[in-house]
Order: sequence, then C-alpha cells, then structure tokens
Amino acid sequence: MEVLKTILVILEVIASVALIAVVLLQSGKEAGLSGALSGNSDTYLNKTKGAGLDKMLASATKWVALAWILMTLALSLI
Repeated sequence: MEVLKTILVILEVIASVALIAVVLLQSGKEAGLSGALSGNSDTYLNKTKGAGLDKMLASATKWVALAWILMTLALSLI
C-alpha cells in the first residue's frame, strides 16, 4: 500500500507542476487599461492569431485539473 501511495504522491506533484505551467502559459483574455493606453488595435487577425493555442491550453487545463483532483481524492482515501 505504501508503494501505491508513493506513486500517487509523485504523480500528483507532476500534475501540480503541469497545472501551474499550463495556467501560466495561457494568455490574458483582455488587455485592460494597458491595452487602451498603448493603442492595441483588436483586428480580426489579431483576435484569431492565438486561438488554436489558447483552445489547446484551456483543454489541457481541464484535463490536468481533473487528473489532479482524482489523485487528491485517491490519496485521501488511502
């Protein structure tokens, strides 16, 4: 049982680091005041330029978070 617990702890640490990395790699949804002051123009091409990467990162965030939650629940039951 201790071997299983050790494996789950190691996997949870890896999932935690991956979750932090995936969240930090995502771009902000709005530029806010800094975007208004610097004069960023939101054209159609600028809005869709990173849509594929953002969609992939959002999906990865959901799956890594789900795995992290399941491992946390499994560790609490052991």
